[in-house]
Amino acid sequence: MNLSDFDFDLPDGLIATRPARPRSAARLLVVRPDRLVDAIVTDLVDLLRPGDRLVLNDTRVIPARLTGTRVRPTRDGSGRARVELTLTEARPDGAWEALGKPMRKLRLGDRLVFDGLEAEVVDLGARVVVRFDAEGDALDAAIDRAGAMPLPPYIAAKRPADEADKTDYQTCWAAHKGAVAAPTASLHFDGPLLDKLAAMGVAFTYVTLHVGAGTFLPVKVDDIADHKMHSEWGEVSAKAAAEVNATKAAGGRVIAVGTTALRLIESAARNGALAPWEGPTDIFITPGFRFQIADGLMTNFHLPKSTLMMLVSALMGVQPIKDIYAHAIAQDYRFFSYGDASLLLPR
Repeated sequence: MNLSDFDFDLPDGLIATRPARPRSAARLLVVRPDRLVDAIVTDLVDLLRPGDRLVLNDTRVIPARLTGTRVRPTRDGSGRARVELTLTEARPDGAWEALGKPMRKLRLGDRLVFDGLEAEVVDLGARVVVRFDAEGDALDAAIDRAGAMPLPPYIAAKRPADEADKTDYQTCWAAHKGAVAAPTASLHFDGPLLDKLAAMGVAFTYVTLHVGAGTFLPVKVDDIADHKMHSEWGEVSAKAAAEVNATKAAGGRVIAVGTTALRLIESAARNGALAPWEGPTDIFITPGFRFQIADGLMTNFHLPKSTLMMLVSALMGVQPIKDIYAHAIAQDYRFFSYGDASLLLPR
């Protein structure tokens, strides 16, 4: 299939720059094979059934965007320049890979000074590699103090990150640090909604996929079969696998909350069952993919020509997704990370 098969025109005014308040007040487009229903997220208590299981990604977003000063010894004092790093991945040796801005201002050996945190540039390539002066818990605490949430480019172009984003861009069950982007469908849940769902017999299973910066990379090939998917680290515990398999055996529905949770459980699928799993996944879900675990998906509205548009098209069909998105645009749903949600139920 071609990239153009997943394109659509989106009015700029429908790109959300702040979330709904409260979170669960966001709109929800419910999609079944035979109809569309306009609802809100709190209506999940009427849309889900006892015995259903929601699969939730418990990754925790780190405030990965650091703004500071490059310090380089020079005779004329010209060695100071403003720089920005967006941390993308921790290396086993303790160094961090990052996106540097502007890269042309960085050289090996440069010192980078942030608010209460310093680093040295130790490698340069497609990404810059830095080694911080702190490590372990001390480094985590310093990044928490100095960093800003790495908002997606389409939000960052409209406004800078602020203190509110440190809460808004984090799920209420975030546990394991490592993501540089939020599993955004999960941002619609709050404590009262989770309590109501649990009380009516909906179960929750937690898995971990550390969402990487590659989730925002554009697809640059015309034939989508030529696209190389970015890799992200994930884990499905033995407990999580057993819970999901028990729900399937009992006839309940397994509904992934977010494309990250869906990609992970389909990566760990083995002959129609979920297996314990840990490691990097670069699974690329496109039309024709055979889903083994997920019976449905709750997800936000995605960017044109993105891998996530291909994923939802694989679940619902290419033309149905075009119709769904046309309806969402006509009804002024809010798009992307802080936008509204859809509940996709293909059968």
